[in-house]
Amino acid sequence: MPGKTLRIPTADGQADAFAAFPDRGERHPGVLMYADGFGIRPALREMALGLAGHGYYVLVPHLFHRHGPVPVIELPEHIGEEDRPRVMAQVMPLIQAHTAERVLSDAGAYLRFLTTRPEVGAGPVAVTGYCIGGLLAMRTAAAHSGQVAAVAGFHAPVGADGPGLFAGLTAEVYLGHAEGDMTPEALRELNRSLDAAGVGHASEIYPGTVHGFTMSDTDAFSASGLRCHWDSLLPLLGRTLADGRLRWRRGPGRHRETGVRPAAG
Repeated sequence: MPGKTLRIPTADGQADAFAAFPDRGERHPGVLMYADGFGIRPALREMALGLAGHGYYVLVPHLFHRHGPVPVIELPEHIGEEDRPRVMAQVMPLIQAHTAERVLSDAGAYLRFLTTRPEVGAGPVAVTGYCIGGLLAMRTAAAHSGQVAAVAGFHAPVGADGPGLFAGLTAEVYLGHAEGDMTPEALRELNRSLDAAGVGHASEIYPGTVHGFTMSDTDAFSASGLRCHWDSLLPLLGRTLADGRLRWRRGPGRHRETGVRPAAG
């Protein structure tokens, strides 16, 4: 499964990126994957390669390219709880500097780059993201509704912008929340906002998980949570990107699931 480092032209310079795609000389549906705040690293490359193995061209951009190439900060091989305060002290200023204006400027550049790759087929794309990347995925989908068929966010603060963000969504939405991030009451309120905006969505809490559960290089990692993530993400992409056609249309409550996913095993 090929993976390569690329450079994406943006309004503020070149952004590093990692791309993964099947090496079969064919064109594939495109997926823009936003990393968590820790950025492009072996764990994210592994995620991209895993998704590419199912027949997608996956582009993972460097979110904080204005601060320098990857890596902007040096990360330990495994980000344990003892490392987290130090790492977060370095990451948070980067996240805070990544304003909504910068996010949307970059999103347009990333989508232009993705949709013009010779390995990417015609038709809509999907956007997925982890942690802060999930919020960026939702912003991207709302700003580019004509191009984005599906958007997914995992352990992501998708409500940070308020319900006004959802009004621009036409993509089908999937949200997988950490039990440590989301109470059932907060989930119900989030889903009411998505329903009010007419967004087709599935939204659920993964039991026994904490923030960051998809990331294999952290103490937050949950093998069962990661499996549930793939079990939800792959069908979403399969039904929205199949044959390059946008099969879902905006409407209240379509594909809607809420609540707590049954415990694995």
